[in-house]
Amino acid sequence: MSGQFLEINGIRVYLVSANGPEMRTDKDAVDLMSAASDQHAEFFAIPVERLGDAFFELRTRIAGQLVQKFVMYGKRVAIVGEISQRIATSKSLTAFVAESNRGRDLWFVKNLEDLGNRFSMVMEPSDLG
Repeated sequence: MSGQFLEINGIRVYLVSANGPEMRTDKDAVDLMSAASDQHAEFFAIPVERLGDAFFELRTRIAGQLVQKFVMYGKRVAIVGEISQRIATSKSLTAFVAESNRGRDLWFVKNLEDLGNRFSMVMEPSDLG
């Protein structure tokens, strides 16, 4: 998986490239973590373009499988990009996003600036283990 490492408010983030195949399985999550392991990423930022429609249709369980794999490995994830149209048409997705954004393991943010703001508001680098 291609991407780049960034430091945002003192936290090492692996930003996945927006170009590439859709992430559809927990194996894709493992491949991503493996690609970033030697650089000690503390947080993963995945553009919405890499997820595809099925991720946002919760009945497919793709979102749950991907997120569960990251959590199992003690990694945190931000889904980066505009999803307001998707939220407007799905009560279950609206609830999923709201619940995720209240937690620590999965956030939905519009852009990297919003991610940095979230780091400033709720986390210290030591919180990421």
